[in-house]
Order: sequence, then structure tokens, then C-alpha cells
Amino acid sequence: MDLTLLPDGGMRWLDASGPKSTIVLSTRIRLARNVRGIPFSQRAKDTDRKAVLDRVQEAAAASDHLSSAVAFHLDEMERPERQLLHERHLISKELAGLERESPPRPGAALLVQDQVGVMVNEEDHLRLHGMWSGFDLEDAYAAVESVDAELGTLIPFAFHPEFGYLTSCPTNAGTGLRASVLIHLPGLVLTKEINKVLQGLSQVGLTFRGLYGEGSEVVGNFFQLSNQTTLGKTEDELIDHLGKIVRQVVEYEEQARDVLLRTAPEEVEDKTWRAYGLLKHARRLTFEETMNLLSGVRLGVGLKLLPGPGVYTLNKLLIYTQLAHLAAMDDRSTGDRELPTVRAAFVRRLLEDEPNVEPR
Repeated sequence: MDLTLLPDGGMRWLDASGPKSTIVLSTRIRLARNVRGIPFSQRAKDTDRKAVLDRVQEAAAASDHLSSAVAFHLDEMERPERQLLHERHLISKELAGLERESPPRPGAALLVQDQVGVMVNEEDHLRLHGMWSGFDLEDAYAAVESVDAELGTLIPFAFHPEFGYLTSCPTNAGTGLRASVLIHLPGLVLTKEINKVLQGLSQVGLTFRGLYGEGSEVVGNFFQLSNQTTLGKTEDELIDHLGKIVRQVVEYEEQARDVLLRTAPEEVEDKTWRAYGLLKHARRLTFEETMNLLSGVRLGVGLKLLPGPGVYTLNKLLIYTQLAHLAAMDDRSTGDRELPTVRAAFVRRLLEDEPNVEPR
């Protein structure tokens, strides 16, 4: 698997160039589509899945947006390679086949060009998706929608005049749109306001998940916020609604950080410097511990209590300290008991490459 074929390894969103990138790490858009006349995934046979892949590859080759796409055939890849793509948020756990020992079903594939990808033969025949840096719903949606519009002229999508795009799961029918932001909310957690905010989300049609979406746990105060429904509203209405709510959540987080600075400045400064010191000097680190320490450092950088490291470096650590990345980096298996040592060494090395961060 040659990830150098992908610009920035398929992770341009890590560069922290987007709006509000100290709080909102990334914006993701996903559109679910199915090919008309071919059984949906739950009833599809291997020949059906291969037919879907053939249709998608033919359409991609004839399109402007995907004509140079890099293709990964997941059913031909080893588990660590598939896990690495999942860790980069390029494919779902389901498509990667990480929840079972058997390899992905025939026809499971990923096509990627620039910042937009197409997962083939996941829960739906096609899952078009893209990730953008920071809080950038409009640009992310425009890019994915352009690919969708072009593919829609080349592939007959399953569509109903009343119910919209038809999907394997009824909750995705209609627009097939799932928009989400990956957001860091340590201020709300530390001020114990987080439960109130999360409960409020469900009342306005949004939901929250962990770092990797559905089924993943919340670690390091990182939350994925997304729309719950896709039917009965237009894409623009869903994007606009999510944008308004996320702007409110960002404002609440900024207010919570101001409260912390006013009421407990020494405690917050101590927390951030302790986190930085542990990352800089630890000899063994679990992934969960790393995420929690990175959360403390990110808070310190956002509050200007720490002069560094840069947000781009913190984003890289979020990805490269995961199991498959560490294993590939050090030529080990993902079950190697020494990976916590490898993780700590990698964190130290990356932080040492940053400009000196000295306490005031």
C-alpha cells in the first residue's frame, strides 16, 4: 500500500488551516448512495458487489473529479493496512472489516482523489465523503456535492420522488447526508457543563459520538457532532442547522475557557504544563493516556498558556500514535507489547522537533 500516492497521505485536514481549528479539528461530509437495479448490501451477492465496483470504477474514470483517483481494493489487503486507512478516517470500521476476523467481502474498495473519497460496498453501495480542516461545512459540502452530481449523471442512483435517495438504513434516506465536525471541548468538561450541552444537542436533532463516529468512545475530550436525520429537509437546511448549533457549541466552549482562566488560572496552567511534561518525558504511553494528555496540551495552546507545540503537530500525534501507524512505523505487529514504548518515543521525537517550549 503506497500512501505517498495520496496528497498529504489523504490527511490534508491535519494542517490546522481551517476556521476555528484550535477547537474544531475537522469537518466531514458523507453522502449515501445506491445503484438502481442492484440489491442493497444486506441482500447483495458477491457478483452484485463486484458489479457495483465495476460501475463505480467506470464512472470514476470518465469523471473529472475522480479520473486520477487512487484505488484500494480492501478485500486484497492485509488487516494492518486496512486498520491504518481506518485510523486516517479514510474508511469506516465496517468497510475495513475490523469487527470480524474474516477479510472484507469481495468488491469492498476505496477511491480517493485529493480530499474526496468514495467507499464502495459498505452499508450502501457508495459512501462519498470528504474531510476539511477546521469548521468549514460549506466548502466541504460543495466539494463532495460536485462529485455526487457528476457521478449521478454516470450512475443511475436509487431514488424515490417522495422519499429521496434510498438507502440500506431508513434513517439515511432522503438526502443521504451526514455532516459532522470533530470538536475539542475540554472547557465544557472541566466546568462540568458538558452534559447539559450534549443533552441539548439531542433536543435539536443532533447527536454526538467519539473520535471515530458511531460505536466509538469519547477520549481526550474529542466529540464528533452530526445531524441525526436526513429525511424531510434539504441538504442546505441540514448544513445550515448543523452550522448554527456548532457555532453555539464553539461559543459555549470559549466561554467555559474564559471562566477557567478567571476562576482557576493556576490550576489550568499547571494541568497543561503537567500534560506537556509527561508527553515530553514519558517512556511508555497508552493511546487513551496520550489522547488525554494531548487534550491538556491543546487546551494550553488554545489559551496561550503554552507557547507551543503547533496545532499541526498535535493533530499529527492524534493520528500517528494509533496502533497500526506505530506498528507500520516500527515494523511490528499491532499486538506487539512494546508499542506503548514505541508510542512514547515517537511523541518525544516529534515534540523535540518543535521550537523550544520553556515555562515562563
